[in-house]
Amino acid sequence: MTTPISTLTNQPLVHTAFYKFVRLHDADVVTLRLRELTHNLLGSILVAEEGINGVLAGTTDAVAEFEAAMRDDALFAGRFADIQFKHSACDTPPFARIKVHRKSEIVFLGVDDVDAVSKKGIDVPPAEWRELIAQDDVVVIDNRNSFEFKLGKFRNAVDPGVDNFRDFPKFIEDNVPTWQKEGKRVAMYCTGGIRCEKTSAWMLDMGVPVYQLEGGILNYFEKMPDADKDWEGECFVFDNRIALDTHLQETPTTPDDVYGGEPDWEWRLQRARRLEEDSD
Repeated sequence: MTTPISTLTNQPLVHTAFYKFVRLHDADVVTLRLRELTHNLLGSILVAEEGINGVLAGTTDAVAEFEAAMRDDALFAGRFADIQFKHSACDTPPFARIKVHRKSEIVFLGVDDVDAVSKKGIDVPPAEWRELIAQDDVVVIDNRNSFEFKLGKFRNAVDPGVDNFRDFPKFIEDNVPTWQKEGKRVAMYCTGGIRCEKTSAWMLDMGVPVYQLEGGILNYFEKMPDADKDWEGECFVFDNRIALDTHLQETPTTPDDVYGGEPDWEWRLQRARRLEEDSD
């Protein structure tokens, strides 16, 4: 029997992050089932007809039970059997509650009718990423917000200078002609991979193939013990831990370190402080 949610903060927690683009014509039913399966976990899951996107925390047993259900539950009919879960440790409880939301998309690019279920970019395993981004004909794009880039990045990566994922397409549209003229190949990375998959599906419609880091930064840290050879700084995470180092360990970084001194980010700072208070 798994641990009641009321005692989660008294036990070591593990964080699990996951997503999958898959056609869900029964997304409402999937949402209800996920609410049942997460009764002893904290975090959030988004469910849409294009798939699921989730971050959860719980005891080791509770997380393992949930992940097994995702793969084996009869209602899911094997649609999540190959889903990849990325784990990291928790000194600070990452979340204060559990939310499973039914949405129109699991990640909002700001472009209509992007089909990330049937097409995506070229996955590059972590072991091959280092060699790829060192090549002169490759432009390395950080597909995250500027405050994330500020905290840490791959060496030689380009900051798109956006504060919201919905602003990213304009950066791409403005720069694709230059990259094509210069004969550049586009390599792209994000925290867990989902933003790159959505973007690469859209860019294929523009005739631009994208090399994307398989599983994102978190997978790179997990698979590459010497990730600090390529990565500068820390990796921002959207929970109360704030940031992880290249060994997936929580750092002392605070919301003020991330957002402080930038008037445009003040609302993010205040929201982060409220989340910290809610989890106390």
